[in-house]
Amino acid sequence: MKQGRSGHFGKKTSGQSRKSHPADASPYQSSGRFSSPEQRTRPERPETGLESARHGRLMIFGLHAVNAALANPRRRCHRLYATENARGKIDVSACASALETVIVKPEDLDRLLGSDTVHQGCALEAEPMAGLALEDLQPEGIVLVLDQVTDPHNVGAILRSAAAFGVKALITTERHSPHMTGVLAKTASGALEHVPLISVVNLAQTLTTLKEIGFWSIGLDSEAEHDLNALKLSPPLALVLGAEGKGLRRLTRERCDLLARLDMPGPIKSLNVSNAAAICLSRLVWNTV
Repeated sequence: MKQGRSGHFGKKTSGQSRKSHPADASPYQSSGRFSSPEQRTRPERPETGLESARHGRLMIFGLHAVNAALANPRRRCHRLYATENARGKIDVSACASALETVIVKPEDLDRLLGSDTVHQGCALEAEPMAGLALEDLQPEGIVLVLDQVTDPHNVGAILRSAAAFGVKALITTERHSPHMTGVLAKTASGALEHVPLISVVNLAQTLTTLKEIGFWSIGLDSEAEHDLNALKLSPPLALVLGAEGKGLRRLTRERCDLLARLDMPGPIKSLNVSNAAAICLSRLVWNTV
């Protein structure tokens, strides 16, 4: 396959002395994208979220998400794609791993990530981080438990609130949960680097395990008897949130130690799950004794 001088769709600012090799080429170029002027005029649209990144790597985009990933010593980063303007807003010196930087044009990133992606002029190819094991969770603070919340925008927003309120971990199920994509990382605005993730197979059994560890589980339910704001609770606490519409599943409800509702003073009583998570965390943080 014929390539340009650098073997990329932009110019390198590091790693130029190494001879290019097909195994080192961009995953998007290796599939035939951006390798010739003819192909530039008719680019293929990559999969949403770029789960197709090589070797199972994650593509993180957006200035906050990219800078947070680079500053995380536990995150192994490989390649930064950035426009000339965005490059000056990114601190590559914080990256602990060897990093290659490729300067691109905004339209290159639009083709790479999708024209509707708010990438802010940058994208970072990085390794996913290993999650935390449930048995390694310490009985302290607050953890969040999501029961089949599948929208990556919601989960990303929940992660952002979790980081702001010092949540110790976010627990999701292996099935019926979003993959760790660039969309989720962008919505989380860097929180993906700060809140440990725990993926479990059986949520009902997990709630039993949390109780054995020492956590008191509170399930959010609009029909519950108790008002969350009126409760005086002590950590360690596990706040359990269900998907919008369906709410908590029956077994999940049964395994919670307590069900509570979130009373709102206005005419609209229901909230987006990410907004509900933020309000609940605020009340739990300030009302715990």
